[in-house]
Amino acid sequence: MSEQKIRLAKLLMELSYIEGEVTLTSGKKSDYYFDCKQTALHPEGGYLIGKLFLDMLQGLGVAGVGGMTLGADPLVSAVSIVSYLEDCPLPAFIIRKKSKGHGTNQYLEGIKNFAPGATVALLEDVVTTGGTLVTAAQRVREAGFKIAAVLTVLDREEGGCETLAEAGLELQSIFTRKALLEAARG
Repeated sequence: MSEQKIRLAKLLMELSYIEGEVTLTSGKKSDYYFDCKQTALHPEGGYLIGKLFLDMLQGLGVAGVGGMTLGADPLVSAVSIVSYLEDCPLPAFIIRKKSKGHGTNQYLEGIKNFAPGATVALLEDVVTTGGTLVTAAQRVREAGFKIAAVLTVLDREEGGCETLAEAGLELQSIFTRKALLEAARG
């Protein structure tokens, strides 16, 4: 495992991983909570997430990255900035939970940076059931884009992979819970 991935694991455990009973967005009960935004908004954490996602995207031919607001906002920004610094610029877009309701009434923000029919990757901070990503993918496809990859920081391994596969999407993660705990230990 790379030093960058080990360092990210330590930051995630320090800033984002909380043990104790919680109710997740899906309504499921869990014995831990993963608040990835705490790490994604940290300068080193944001850089590491952006770098690791960019490495995962190499060779996939994507024109940019996007994700559902609010969890993916710092992720897509990190990838876009790191890609520029590494001389392979990828623009980002953000998917609204509800259409704008005025003006263009659109779900996607930032799409002027993309050619019609562009191939993109979707990013997510945490995947539990995969429902949010299925909705995001539907909106991206309705906007005329193709999806080459779906990446997440943490796959909770609670059915999300299977749900996404049913929607024709393959999930790749930086960490599963088990891998995160192991990497953080060193």
